[in-house]
Amino acid sequence: MFGNRNGKIGSFDIITLRETGMRGSTEYEIVMKDDKAEVSFYWIKYTQGKDCRVLDRRAVCSVETVIGLLNDCNILSWNGFVGKHPKGVLDGIMFTFEAIVDQGEKIYAHGSENFPKHYRDLRNGLYEILNDKG
Repeated sequence: MFGNRNGKIGSFDIITLRETGMRGSTEYEIVMKDDKAEVSFYWIKYTQGKDCRVLDRRAVCSVETVIGLLNDCNILSWNGFVGKHPKGVLDGIMFTFEAIVDQGEKIYAHGSENFPKHYRDLRNGLYEILNDKG
């Protein structure tokens, strides 16, 4: 069972959120570093036949800040989400979300211009942390 007794995430190891669109790909990564959370934003460049991550910015914040954001966005409910591309939409953003939380439990979600509830809240929260507004 995911989360602690009240259905909330209590800890995490690593979280990645990759978005791919017409203008390229980006990736947010959150990792535990000692007793802090390190939030990084990468541009994904295709070089020599493979994807390479190029760090754009990084911020360190409290673990509680990240756990609060994850729980506010209810990412436990995202596990297994498959957002099929809507009919009539010619392009858009594809995403892949992966997380290891609460001693090894995995969360996986993906979609194409179809997102789980609070997806944009998570992305906006990470943006705010990276820009010292979180």
